[in-house]
Amino acid sequence: MVLPYTLHKPASGALPLVADSPHSGLTCAEALPLAAPPEALMTGWDAYVDQLFAHTPAVGGTLLCAGFPRWLVDVNRARDDIDPELIDGAMPYAVQPSDKAARGMGVLRRLALPGVPVYAVPLAPGMAEHLLKTYYDPYHAALAGLLATHHARFGAVWHIDCHSMKSRGNAMNIDNGAERPDFVVSNRDGASCSAGFVDVVAQCLRGLGYRVGINWPYKGAELVARYGDPARARHSLQIEINRALYMDEARFVTHDGYTVLRSHLDLLLESVAAYIREALARPR
Repeated sequence: MVLPYTLHKPASGALPLVADSPHSGLTCAEALPLAAPPEALMTGWDAYVDQLFAHTPAVGGTLLCAGFPRWLVDVNRARDDIDPELIDGAMPYAVQPSDKAARGMGVLRRLALPGVPVYAVPLAPGMAEHLLKTYYDPYHAALAGLLATHHARFGAVWHIDCHSMKSRGNAMNIDNGAERPDFVVSNRDGASCSAGFVDVVAQCLRGLGYRVGINWPYKGAELVARYGDPARARHSLQIEINRALYMDEARFVTHDGYTVLRSHLDLLLESVAAYIREALARPR
């Protein structure tokens, strides 16, 4: 069986640090009734985010990257966050569509862009469940296993959920039309990781000259909500990078800013690794 993700293990000196890039994949081998053109589907791609965080293993962390596209299955949603309008019939269990599903952005995407449906016809329940079992379940099993293994070994674990964002929100977002900061760092208003973990990330980025928002317009979604539990020393933080910093958003290609940003994210990962080593050295 071909795994729907790639896993990059620590180069040496393993730390309880896991970064994951859930929307960096592009490969889809499924025969599906697509309606959206490729350029619309590509707008959901967290372009080059897996490469931007490629320094993770060098600092002792583990990097998990999805191989499949976000429009196919969005692992940063609850498994039952399914828009009934997308399904031709009933799923074999009760679905719980969120406000994101209502806006076309559930675990199975209904819209690629405002007014642009992903599919020409609704999906059969069997196909929907096939997609979830093939892509969603293995990805979550891999991430959950990594976090549990590190937590059991070290007594704590730090998780960075890595994303990119459009430079402006659109009609599917809560900040429609608004210009976004360079980074948004989120912990669900304190529910998914400690304030200290947010601070070390935000302060490092601000020290490098970036504008950093905290918990707006993103508070953190399923991946940090499910795996973050700071009371048990399980710290999950979501980070969003403004695509204009490093790429041409219309053509999906990097520009000169990519090299600078990549070097700055290397420094960020070094800072996070130092923070984790210090935390592990403190008596608990």
